[in-house]
Amino acid sequence: MNKPTLVMLDCTLRDGGYYNNWDFDAQLVQDYLQAMLGLGVDYVELGFRGFAGSGFRGAYAFTTDAFLRTLQLPAELNVGVMVNASEVLNHPAGLLPALALLFSPAGQSPVKLVRLACHVHEFEATLPACDWLSAQGYRVGINLMQIADREPDEIERLALMAQGRPLDALYFADSMGSLSPAQTSDIIRSLRRGWHGALGIHTHDNCAMALANTMQAVADGVSWVDSTVTGMGRGPGNVRTEYLAIELMAKRGRTVDISPLLGVIARWFQPMQQQYGWGTNPYYFLAGTYGIHPTYIQEMLADSRYAEEDLLAVIDFLKNQGGKKFNPGTLESARHFYRGEPSGGWAPQTLLADREVLLLGSGPGVSRHRQALEDYILRTKPFVIALNTQSHIAAELIDVRAACHPFRLMADCQEHRRLPQPLVTPAHMLPADVRAALGDKPLLDFGLAVQAGVFAFAERHCTLPSSLVAAYALAITASGKARRVLLAGFDGYSADDPRSKEVSQLLEAFQQSTGVPPLLAVTPTRYQLPVSSIYAL
Repeated sequence: MNKPTLVMLDCTLRDGGYYNNWDFDAQLVQDYLQAMLGLGVDYVELGFRGFAGSGFRGAYAFTTDAFLRTLQLPAELNVGVMVNASEVLNHPAGLLPALALLFSPAGQSPVKLVRLACHVHEFEATLPACDWLSAQGYRVGINLMQIADREPDEIERLALMAQGRPLDALYFADSMGSLSPAQTSDIIRSLRRGWHGALGIHTHDNCAMALANTMQAVADGVSWVDSTVTGMGRGPGNVRTEYLAIELMAKRGRTVDISPLLGVIARWFQPMQQQYGWGTNPYYFLAGTYGIHPTYIQEMLADSRYAEEDLLAVIDFLKNQGGKKFNPGTLESARHFYRGEPSGGWAPQTLLADREVLLLGSGPGVSRHRQALEDYILRTKPFVIALNTQSHIAAELIDVRAACHPFRLMADCQEHRRLPQPLVTPAHMLPADVRAALGDKPLLDFGLAVQAGVFAFAERHCTLPSSLVAAYALAITASGKARRVLLAGFDGYSADDPRSKEVSQLLEAFQQSTGVPPLLAVTPTRYQLPVSSIYAL
């Protein structure tokens, strides 16, 4: 039996568009197309074909025939587009009318190949779309997502459904980047029991196995292979076109000219990679290991509010709560973590009423002015609250610590158990594993709820616009009826850091709230606060 002809499909502009909203420079695209021609790529999947939604997306999110005709498409390159099956399955007009809105007959279109990306639960309903597209003259593929954890019998059943349909390639995607070469072979064997046509594979590089899995698939008879330039794609990206082309030269029986692609990478893709940061790293590796959708990691890496310990804790949360399908609401829930109505067991008024409070932030101002701060504490006896594990001031001068962000608590549990001060935290609202990790640490239970735009202070709990510990500590002083609050170590972030805006808005909203104590920064700060000097008090 002759080995199947290998078909290389590059989907850089389609998969890479997740980073730049499918808004690619026109000259980049022309250089890219010429580089694909030099590599002998069979298909370039230039983008998605879909309907308008909210927010701006560039031309390659829609890849209309009219737009494609504006490009200088090399005649030797076949053009493909991808359709998210959910868009046409859920269209008000119905599946086939929705397709008719998106596609003219193939003879009137620059597009030669249409691939439908679908999940397991959508697969059977998507198959009639293959019939319709084939009847219009298109080559057709289905990209079956998230089947890595499906049982062999279920994979075989899906393949049997496809048998007899006019499919040019039945693809499966390593959606979570979690597969090994051995697992890749297992899936191929299951598919082969039901499907006898061409198979394709789309690999992700969470665990740096994209190339190995693709080559194993080729060894097992898969004949359609995807790749992207520099691996550009959602999350950690995909197998790299430049690597795969070299690996497949002998198997495809052709010599490729990689020099144009290397020029395109140097001019266009390396700067973009530095800007957007695709490619595997330990966070993507963990996500792949636990079957977590890589977009969670991509979103957190792009959001400076997430520190290293936040990423690790979100991964731990999603590992247990289920993160196979990306949901921004789930990510925000993981970031806050609080459950139920706010309530607590400790009233700050018992310790803070009509007292001056000194809040010790995490900025370098505390260590730089340590001696003056310690002298002030010894001389005037303010009530001292340290945020999280701030330890530049002598331990015996700190009355309590405040910590509310579960990710920081997870990361700092060992340190909190070692530190001598009681910890103010929304104790009974935290996950059980966080409470258990704190052991027998003395806790002052001050409840917390997060609600956008709200500062509210009750006797034993608060409602805040953010789970930042600075907001929580300020709420403690407001609920405690403090006389005045001195801020040390609230240095602030650089102007282009998104955290700067978040904290600035928080401080402004707090100062505009009713019944709050006045604030006074006593070490240097970038925030719009009343400022004095610890040396002058």
